[in-house]
Amino acid sequence: MNETAKERARAPMPRLAADQVSYLTVGADAAGQRLDNFLLRLAKGVPQSHVYRIVRSGQVRVNKARASVDQRLVEGDQVRVPPLRIAAAPPPLVRAQMPPILFEDEHLIAVDKPAGLAAHGGSGVAHGLIEMVRAARPNQPYLELAHRLDRETSGILLLAKTRRALLGLHEQLREGLVDKRYLALVAGDWVNDRQHVRLPLAKRSTTGGERRVSVDEDEGAAAHTVFNLRHRYGSFSLLEAELKTGRTHQIRVHLAHIGFPIVGDGKYGDFELNRRIARGEFGVPLRRMFLHAWAARFRHPVAGTPMEIESALDRECSDFLQGIGRA
Repeated sequence: MNETAKERARAPMPRLAADQVSYLTVGADAAGQRLDNFLLRLAKGVPQSHVYRIVRSGQVRVNKARASVDQRLVEGDQVRVPPLRIAAAPPPLVRAQMPPILFEDEHLIAVDKPAGLAAHGGSGVAHGLIEMVRAARPNQPYLELAHRLDRETSGILLLAKTRRALLGLHEQLREGLVDKRYLALVAGDWVNDRQHVRLPLAKRSTTGGERRVSVDEDEGAAAHTVFNLRHRYGSFSLLEAELKTGRTHQIRVHLAHIGFPIVGDGKYGDFELNRRIARGEFGVPLRRMFLHAWAARFRHPVAGTPMEIESALDRECSDFLQGIGRA
């Protein structure tokens, strides 16, 4: 680490005022970061839902203009933040336990996220995976999520241990150079060995604040998923999904829209079928959504070497497949 980098590492993080508007200048260490991640890092103790609300309402400005939560910041940007009251200290972690590690070096960690654990805290979740990892690695000066997984989805999640690695991974994700594969068990007898689904998706929030995604030909953003049939289990089908774009809930909404909802999906799935599955009517009970990020192929964000990481299905999903396979 050169002297300039050391000085940046020692420099105090900008502070947000509780009683007046704060004006922040984006430094080199935050260049390329999403606006929401930039704010959440500074506003520890402020609910994620509130941070999103002030951005969407226009109270947060970047270079005097309204901004979106996913806007990428540039060094030198001026960010206006309204008064924010920061909690004195977050509640203690229930457990500072490191999730299973699939790969690690000085720049990168790939962990095996269990279903039911949020990627990060906020929106009613006190602590997520990133908070657990930081607590388990208190001497690691830098740890950031490179991407996200739905709380109900299990599998590979990439974390950056250096700013250089984070920017490199973000660049590959933007360029579509990260090949992410998911396993999804769906209700129905899938027909084609390989099928492209191109349906635009739009995000909306309900009056209760719940985020929902739907197919919208007029206002939706382009979304493309390729599904490969892995195995038929009578009235169920195991698919491998290739993400060509990375929209929120993309796999779940695409499958539900074409009539093949993911087993156990509590938001877009077949609710009556999910209840029957959870009760064990098909053999072994399954009480989670059957969506698993099982493979990721990309280039190491610093070394440039090809990387291939895989994660096996958890015991609950494997046992359910064995049960319906015997039926």
